[in-house]
Amino acid sequence: MSRIGKNPVSIPAGVTAEISGDSVKVKGPKGELTQKFHQLVKIEKKEKELVVSPVDDSKTASAMWGLSRSLLANMVEGVTTGFSKKLVITGVGYKVALKGKDLELQLGFSHPVPVKAPEGIEFEIDPKKNTIVISGIDKQLVGEVAANIRKFRKPEPYKGKGIAYEGEYIPRKAGKSAAK
Repeated sequence: MSRIGKNPVSIPAGVTAEISGDSVKVKGPKGELTQKFHQLVKIEKKEKELVVSPVDDSKTASAMWGLSRSLLANMVEGVTTGFSKKLVITGVGYKVALKGKDLELQLGFSHPVPVKAPEGIEFEIDPKKNTIVISGIDKQLVGEVAANIRKFRKPEPYKGKGIAYEGEYIPRKAGKSAAK
């Protein structure tokens, strides 16, 4: 039995959920999300809650049960409060600038690195602290955009230069030492 799947997802005031076949549409103050779910999972709306249950006792249905409940909870949270990730850029000469809705990164390459904002994603920057805040209503898309930006220059272990998540621990290594 899934510990996560058996908990119902409560629908706050101002949020509507529509179930049609195997897809669910959630509307809220921040926007609208639609997700298609696996056939081995049944989603029902009971008063102000969404209840997820497996269709049979197979191992795949059990796996999809908890996943579907988590995806539903993330959809409801996304349309009410939204999600955000913060990236910190460390390094001499490493800069970030906002060009309209898109980002332009200076990461020690011979050219600037442009990053286009996908639909539903907003960028905010703090040039003094060299930080980027990525925000949106789709948790998966916010995480994916943050990971793709981090991929341009991962933090290196000797000086810690690069792009890291806020609060991320970067294991440091000792540099070369002259032994006589």
